[in-house]
Amino acid sequence: MFLSITEINQLTGKKKPTSQARALRFMGIEHKIRPDGKLLVSRAHVEKLLDGESVNNRIKRRTEPDWSMFNAKKTQ
Repeated sequence: MFLSITEINQLTGKKKPTSQARALRFMGIEHKIRPDGKLLVSRAHVEKLLDGESVNNRIKRRTEPDWSMFNAKKTQ
């Protein structure tokens, strides 16, 4: 259900919970802080977020300007 402490260490590359929380926020991974200061990270959330398809779905489509105004022939 939740990542183990070792898995959180591997995911973030950090050992201290405050540094781990900062890294998780940077990666857009939601987490909770337990009363003892350790982090809770949902395994399902991380799997969904790091799944290749999900990453592609989150990338915003690039918008282009409407160039038709410049390409249209002047009729005057």
